[in-house]
Amino acid sequence: MVPVNDTIVALATPPGRSGIGIIRLSGPQSLEILRRLVANEQFAPHPNFLTLQNLIDPASNKTLDQALVCYFKAPHSFTGEDVVEFHCHGSPALLRTIIDITLSLEARMATAGEFSLRAVAHGRMKLSEAEAIRDLINAQTDAALRQATRQLTGEISHTVQQLKDELLRVIVRLESSLEFVEDDLPAVEQEQMLATLRQVRSRCEQMAASFQRGKLLRDGLRVTLVGRPNAGKSSLFNSLLGKPRAIVHDIPGTTRDAISEPVGIDGVPILITDTAGLRISADQVEAIGVDRTKREAADSDLLLVVIDGAQPLTDEDRNTLAEALRHRHVIALNKTDLEDFSSSRLADNLLPASEDSPVVFVSAKTGAGLDELRAAILKPFTNGHLHGEDGLLITNARHHDLLLRAVGAISTAEALLQDGASEELILVGLHDALRYVGEITGETTSDQILGEIFSTFCIGK
Repeated sequence: MVPVNDTIVALATPPGRSGIGIIRLSGPQSLEILRRLVANEQFAPHPNFLTLQNLIDPASNKTLDQALVCYFKAPHSFTGEDVVEFHCHGSPALLRTIIDITLSLEARMATAGEFSLRAVAHGRMKLSEAEAIRDLINAQTDAALRQATRQLTGEISHTVQQLKDELLRVIVRLESSLEFVEDDLPAVEQEQMLATLRQVRSRCEQMAASFQRGKLLRDGLRVTLVGRPNAGKSSLFNSLLGKPRAIVHDIPGTTRDAISEPVGIDGVPILITDTAGLRISADQVEAIGVDRTKREAADSDLLLVVIDGAQPLTDEDRNTLAEALRHRHVIALNKTDLEDFSSSRLADNLLPASEDSPVVFVSAKTGAGLDELRAAILKPFTNGHLHGEDGLLITNARHHDLLLRAVGAISTAEALLQDGASEELILVGLHDALRYVGEITGETTSDQILGEIFSTFCIGK
């Protein structure tokens, strides 16, 4: 899987100017390249210790930088190979120069995720743990961070190993019974195996069922505020963010372009977008903003329809509500703080409250109803049961698919065992289930699938 005489290099810190920039090497030539860069062929760094060294350009013999260098000796490194890190000053030009020098010294640029791929290939971590590194880097909220950390520390791989052990016990017993084909399985033993398979299937089902919440924590939601001009969308947008991000003014049509900001609600990352008011306008700039509003609405997971509760319902309001019926949406009846606010519109069936069209009374000015609004935004995606993220959640679609495949294979094996089918038939499903759960941790995953997984990683990881 990994070339034996291949050394890779990459910038391990984000591109751009910074105080420190880290360059990482991995492979058999790493130590030799380090010696060339410190101009000392006899340099024997103590593994796992940072030392201050002058980095020298081998071609010109000129000093490039004074940097901290660290050598990690195989197999006790992240990748399981010899690894060298240069902690340089964070000048993009300097970092690029040093990387170019390493490339001239028989290293090559790493591909996306190649360091982590080598760690998996050399048994330094399970595939599920390597995937957790990506989730940890991309985590947008504390809840997502906790889930990624749990997976990185091996909680999924430990759980999967328990499932494999249970499946193997049943498989071994069935395989051994093939040697004595004249004897049927004792009824007591058959019931024990059925009970074991039910437990394994139930655990797989529970893990798979957590994917909806896990995906929500990892990927988040796109929420777009829509409504006619002056309904209070920008004010509500600012209130949800907790800061004055959008310009607020009494003049209708103040918001001309979509403004997006991330915010966390109960640990779920939300990209919330304020948009131009929906109305027919002769102003060409405002008309462009309305078109962008419609595009944002089409791409959103949920529409937050803002209605001015202190004004009679207008045709523009009705048109917006009619459009929202095609999407998952929540209605925010705004401006409850004003004397003219009236809830009678609900009684008049102008705003029919239902499970599909929930209505929340809010005041962007005072903050009244914001907690109820936040809960209403999440409810369509969690059925009101987001809490429980303290347990292990499946956040990876690949893991979810493999668990469902395992459930199907185990169910087939259960039915065959209960019907007294031959061991050979029962074992087909059990071996399939064992392969599916093994793919979660990478034990039975093909090189092609591994390549696709790691192509989504950072270059320096």
